[in-house]
Amino acid sequence: MRTKRLFKWLTHLCRVLMGATFILSGFTKTIDPWGTALKVSEYLTIYGWDALQPASMAFSIWLCGAELMMGCMLLFKVRIRMVSIFALASMILFTVITLLSATVLPVEDCGCFGEAVKLTPWQTFFKNLILLPMAFIVWWRYRPDRIFGFSRLELFLTACFFAGSMGLGCYCYRHLPLIDFLPYKVGLNIREEMLRQAEQPEEEGRTILVYRNRRNGRLREFSLEDTEWQNDRKWEWVDTRTEHAQTVVRPMIAEFSAANADGDATERLLTTPGRLYLLCVTDFSRLRGSCERRMERLAAAARAAGAETACLTPDPLYGATECRIGTETIPCYNIDASTMKTLLRARNGLVLLEEGTIRLKRNCRDICPEKIVEARP
Repeated sequence: MRTKRLFKWLTHLCRVLMGATFILSGFTKTIDPWGTALKVSEYLTIYGWDALQPASMAFSIWLCGAELMMGCMLLFKVRIRMVSIFALASMILFTVITLLSATVLPVEDCGCFGEAVKLTPWQTFFKNLILLPMAFIVWWRYRPDRIFGFSRLELFLTACFFAGSMGLGCYCYRHLPLIDFLPYKVGLNIREEMLRQAEQPEEEGRTILVYRNRRNGRLREFSLEDTEWQNDRKWEWVDTRTEHAQTVVRPMIAEFSAANADGDATERLLTTPGRLYLLCVTDFSRLRGSCERRMERLAAAARAAGAETACLTPDPLYGATECRIGTETIPCYNIDASTMKTLLRARNGLVLLEEGTIRLKRNCRDICPEKIVEARP
């Protein structure tokens, strides 16, 4: 009798811990669907499923929303028999994937907690090794229950969890993350942070070259001393990284750089007095008319207010130093695609700088030119 009581309490503890972990993991990824989609794309490339790349955003919203929903159902004990099956299957799958990520198909960061918490593949694997027995215990405890047979309350809660999880992901996709865990937060002075990082001593480390075997697609790590990677008929370069004694995840602020045919403009942009409206455009050929009109009105309103406007894009400029957005002609600069995705989690949008400090970020559909130019952030 006492053993049954202890097992019951152990089951409750495992259910609560798993539910809380799934909620934390699902929430941090759901509010940043663009970042999660990038991680999904990375995994699709590693496993050779490039044909599924166009669906990476849909996978991002659905998978993260499902994880958040599953955590809520575990925590509130809604149709626990059915959820425990999904939880156990998920943990088995995630454990296998993270083991592969830590060994034969290495990745730098698993992305299991989005940008909020950075874990190495091995750390994630050991986390999953702790959660996997918990999932088994919960499944074992509730295996005699019916899988279906929802009560009215369970149907209502399931519908609420589903609508809330998927709705949150869709909202953050259409706008911006509710909570910004990225390095370029509102209130950050980019230039000061770049100078601060430049003053930090570089840590000595070992350079690792990651190459993919052209025949079987497998990744392999080489040291600089190992010259086998120089056989370009057999090996294709994938990544270069530096391993330190302690894993240090540095923000990519120092990588901020903007330039065009006239040269590097990073310093000028970050020291522009007053306000500088940075219009971020991922691809001019896919810039929608409604978004272009908002940017055009913003540029006109900024010019009337005596403020400067510039455009940042990873799109090739082919020697141009200016670009036309509607009837407005503004200076245009190239920026690294990864840096822009970190600067603004949107395909197109606005970043407002005030003497190098980020004061406001907006998805293109949320740009209201008159309010933004007149308001004091």
